[in-house]
Amino acid sequence: MSKILIFVFLLLIMNINVYGKEVVIEIYKKKFTPAQITIAAGDTVIWKNIEKRQYHNVWFKQLFIEEPDYLFPDESYPLVFNELGEFTYECGPHPKMKGLVIVQKK
Repeated sequence: MSKILIFVFLLLIMNINVYGKEVVIEIYKKKFTPAQITIAAGDTVIWKNIEKRQYHNVWFKQLFIEEPDYLFPDESYPLVFNELGEFTYECGPHPKMKGLVIVQKK
């Protein structure tokens, strides 16, 4: 019986290491907080709009991606980063809002 418990425990530990972690960036008062983060490849960044009335988006213009849909209050946008590098982004409707995601090796 104890060998089974040890096996299950080892599986759980292995699964924890396989999946990346989640990092939350809040959108509030026309700012991304934090504005710059460093994560490991495979991690997920979740932008959450916690404004009361204002809409925003997360636009990676450097990647030549069309401007995405807006995030209204209480909505979120997750994105998994698998490639290494520095990724700048901004809010399309509010281009002074800028952020940076730095992705490094695990």
